[in-house]
Amino acid sequence: MVQKESKQRGRPRSFDADAVLDKARAVFWNLGYAATSLDDLAGATGLNRPSLYGAFGDKHALYMAALQRSRDESVSAMGQMLSTEKPLREVLGMLYAAAGRIYRAGEAGQRGCFLVGTAVTQAVDDPQARDLLARFVEESDTLFADRLTKSRAELAPGIDPEGAAMIAVAALHTLAIRARTGAGEAAMTKVGDAAIALICGPA
Repeated sequence: MVQKESKQRGRPRSFDADAVLDKARAVFWNLGYAATSLDDLAGATGLNRPSLYGAFGDKHALYMAALQRSRDESVSAMGQMLSTEKPLREVLGMLYAAAGRIYRAGEAGQRGCFLVGTAVTQAVDDPQARDLLARFVEESDTLFADRLTKSRAELAPGIDPEGAAMIAVAALHTLAIRARTGAGEAAMTKVGDAAIALICGPA
């Protein structure tokens, strides 16, 4: 979507709001909400403060827009992968491998998951961030529970689909945290494999 910036002098400048939001999210992702200044955001996006305010509102509104985008992207990606018509063990392996690649990426270093890496801290005294994060966790649990219920016959003996879904989601959160510590691909793979073994039984 293209928005136009109104200026007192000269011609209005057009910019891609989606691209600007991506650049702002990268700053929040690397620095965290509290440590990110408006100057940081302006420098990364190429927009001055009035332009940022005009397009997105204040710093908090911009952060919430970035959180919402990450929530939307993550829920969509998980839903698509979990609906794949392949054996459950294979689907979970693909999902954890994809998450590991995403979490290990970052121009300033491995940055994990945007929601887990920034919203967990922000949620303590930010009701909006806390609500969005809580809904994201609940949605993740539901997506996994639906797939595990559908694939109940592929679960390890005695495993409850809803409980297993929480284990599956917890493994994703663990991967995000370990990525932040600099864990490599082999270490991340072990986490995913361990979660799959609990859910589906030994390979």
